[in-house]
Amino acid sequence: MPRQGNKWRNIAIASLVPVFLGGAADAQQDQPAGPQSERVRLPDAVKRALPAVVALKAVIPRTARSAEQLGTERAGHGVVIDEDGLVLTVGYLIMEAESVEVIEAGGRRVSATVVAYDYESGFGLLRTALPLRARPLPLGDSDVLKFRDVVTVAGHGGEEMAQRAVVVDRREFAGYWEYLLENAIFTSPPYGLFGGAALLSEEGSLLGIGSLYVGDAYRAHGGTLPGNMFIPINRLKPIFGIMKEGRRPPTSKPWIGVYTQEVHGRLIIAYVSPDSPADQAGLRRGDIIRDVGGTEVEEVADFYRKLWASGTSGSTVKLGIERDGISEEVTVRSTDRYKYLRLDQSL
Repeated sequence: MPRQGNKWRNIAIASLVPVFLGGAADAQQDQPAGPQSERVRLPDAVKRALPAVVALKAVIPRTARSAEQLGTERAGHGVVIDEDGLVLTVGYLIMEAESVEVIEAGGRRVSATVVAYDYESGFGLLRTALPLRARPLPLGDSDVLKFRDVVTVAGHGGEEMAQRAVVVDRREFAGYWEYLLENAIFTSPPYGLFGGAALLSEEGSLLGIGSLYVGDAYRAHGGTLPGNMFIPINRLKPIFGIMKEGRRPPTSKPWIGVYTQEVHGRLIIAYVSPDSPADQAGLRRGDIIRDVGGTEVEEVADFYRKLWASGTSGSTVKLGIERDGISEEVTVRSTDRYKYLRLDQSL
């Protein structure tokens, strides 16, 4: 990056990140990192909350649909949210898992089962075989988080794995895997061990679950700052009852199985999931999506909205594409993504 860009990044970090982050912000601006190397003062309420952040290890069968993209051994964090061993995490860690192990503070290991996985929000829910020792965390109100609010990002491991951060944006997030999250939380500086990490308020309540590292958490003045995207905890509240019972919504959005990306104002298919509706319809990597049902698409989020407006899962979608400079129309019969994934059929 040109020197002028680095100068802008340094100025931006200095204006956004409070003094207590010190040199950690400068050290982490160019690459994702783990917790701060320098100890920072944490509020007492946050310190009391840290034992509720546990480690997760999941084993996924090689035959799982997600094994190629996400691997067969996944590790991250989760947060204890009730007295009976209910643990909240990010869904991709436990999606299609055949076994999950939870590791508490002090190293105690407890087996767990997947209770629910919600593709639309991105949350995953586990239940341990034995009650956990940690005091469960209360769910906070993520809607009150705003630009420049100070938060703590915490992984399993106590204060050594806790990092102070700043909310640098609240905006919609469109993932390339047919995922759209409204009012996502973006923080900086980045926390490298983000998967399932807890986003904590100053009072020690849970405000979000870590999902991704992003290079553009903060966007302004033609520049960007790296950071993390968190799923807001308020996204859990309307679906918590269903998830806790191991159920999922009775209807689902249509899913076709393409990964898309925007390149020079065009929406290009970067990957087609094997045996997915898109694959069966003949869509290929490199195809350019021009329209859905004759209505032009402008960006990834716009594509998803038009795709989902076609009906529920199982509906037929007509896509206008361009391949090798030739325009054509492809008919895709969507499906329920839960049926495509090799999940326990009760989920």
